[in-house]
Amino acid sequence: MDSSDSLLTLEEINGMSKAEFVESLGGIFEHSPWVAEGTYLQAPFESVNHLHSSMLETARQADRQQIEHLLRAHPDLATKLQVSPLSAAEQQGAGLDKLAPEEFLLLKELNQTYTAKFQFPFILAVRGKTKDDIVSSISERVNRTLQEEWDQALSEIGRITRFRLNDLIKEDTKEPYGRLTTHVLDLARGIPAAELLLQLRRLTNGTSELLLEAVTNRDGRLDAPLLEGSRMESGCYELLFMVGDYFRKTALVGEIDTVDTTPFFLEQIPIRFNIKKTSDHYHVPLLVAPGGYSTYRGS
Repeated sequence: MDSSDSLLTLEEINGMSKAEFVESLGGIFEHSPWVAEGTYLQAPFESVNHLHSSMLETARQADRQQIEHLLRAHPDLATKLQVSPLSAAEQQGAGLDKLAPEEFLLLKELNQTYTAKFQFPFILAVRGKTKDDIVSSISERVNRTLQEEWDQALSEIGRITRFRLNDLIKEDTKEPYGRLTTHVLDLARGIPAAELLLQLRRLTNGTSELLLEAVTNRDGRLDAPLLEGSRMESGCYELLFMVGDYFRKTALVGEIDTVDTTPFFLEQIPIRFNIKKTSDHYHVPLLVAPGGYSTYRGS
């Protein structure tokens, strides 16, 4: 039998009693069924995005003490204590159940340092990440302020819970998937800018999280969207284009009228923008020359 046959549909979710709703969705937010309870009266939900955003709003609108309980309900990563089945599966997927003894001790020490400072465990959406990614993230985040980590932890919970809803509910085929794309054109030569390095970052309350680093192909595009489907989240983002390196490289092979490799007027180009409707296609192109650039909301 197809595993998708066991998934719930949005129609089934909308038709549930409160008890059924809480039983089905109470574990989406770690050991915090009150989030499902507080969201129930907002049904019917038009999409999985609508359901998820409603649950997140319920969590974020709670008083600070209740949010703190939510944060503290999450287990330490790589803990040997019993955790919820959902957390266990997520940690196994990241290889945290197969740590070497020295790796386990390192992560345990980092967790202890983090928890002692912030009074809640380190929270990270580990799906798609490696052990090295996780250690790097906690090593960097332990140096932040309490408010920065409070906001980051809630953002990570948003990603964790969206993954969990995706695993539980069959997407409505009528619900469009959004995506984020880019295209870089070299105006100095009138061709696509190939092999140009760029980064995508999510900006949250003064903090910057690197989501992706990629290099354009020969068409000046990427082989896959920067974001798509459930990875599309509303918020502020930044695309950072490393144009100085690109123009120095092309100058060295004689394709631009430049006699040396001194810094260009434009070294890096950051473009900050907001994603509001996660079902939309956001296209952020860059038209660039050594002395100037332009961009726009494309389609």
